[in-house]
Amino acid sequence: MMQVIQSKDRYFGDHGWLQARWHFSFGDYHDRRNMNWSALRVFNDDVIQPGQGFPAHPHRDMEIVTYVLDGVVRHGDNLGNRGLIKAGEVQVMSAGRGIEHQEFNGSETEPVHLLQLWIMPRTRGNEPRWEQRSWSGDGTDVRDGVLHPVVSGDGKIPGTLAIDQDAAVYVAKLSPGQDLTHRSEPNRHAYLFVIDGDVTLNGDTTLAKGDQARIADEPALTIRAGSNAHLILLDLP
Repeated sequence: MMQVIQSKDRYFGDHGWLQARWHFSFGDYHDRRNMNWSALRVFNDDVIQPGQGFPAHPHRDMEIVTYVLDGVVRHGDNLGNRGLIKAGEVQVMSAGRGIEHQEFNGSETEPVHLLQLWIMPRTRGNEPRWEQRSWSGDGTDVRDGVLHPVVSGDGKIPGTLAIDQDAAVYVAKLSPGQDLTHRSEPNRHAYLFVIDGDVTLNGDTTLAKGDQARIADEPALTIRAGSNAHLILLDLP
């Protein structure tokens, strides 16, 4: 089963300091028919204006993954973590029994573009924690036709950030004509989002920039780039 949702059909809210494109119910957008896809509860595609951001606010019992596409995010939390998340870097914040953090655009002149995903954990009340990593190693614009794993359940895929869920997050950049195949176990879900460019999925489904595909019980996903493409893929229970 595969459901494609085009970019134009996403929720869009222009709050001045924030241009938000939300894939599931969040904030002032509520649709009881669009609450989650498997363990994926939130997928937000946000642009934050210079010097603006989210003041300190709490979370609990959620695995929060942030992938910065352009610009830099300034992070701080009540665990004492402080730092910058730059373009190409991924952060995991496991809220567990409770964490309070703030996220601001780290630039006073340029907007920051980020994706933030919330994945529901297997266990409530875990110890909160935070970590981050650059998926491409040296931060270069790698177009090698490979799905790079950046997050996995309990960090079971070497080199990935750990979350408390049987799920994995991959990112890839492809040149025109490059393709890749992702295989999953039976009774799994997948979620594909095209950050940039356009791709063909399993030979006959085209997704353009900003489009998403919600997928269930597909043992293999073959993705072929029609142009320079940047994508993120989730493998979910």
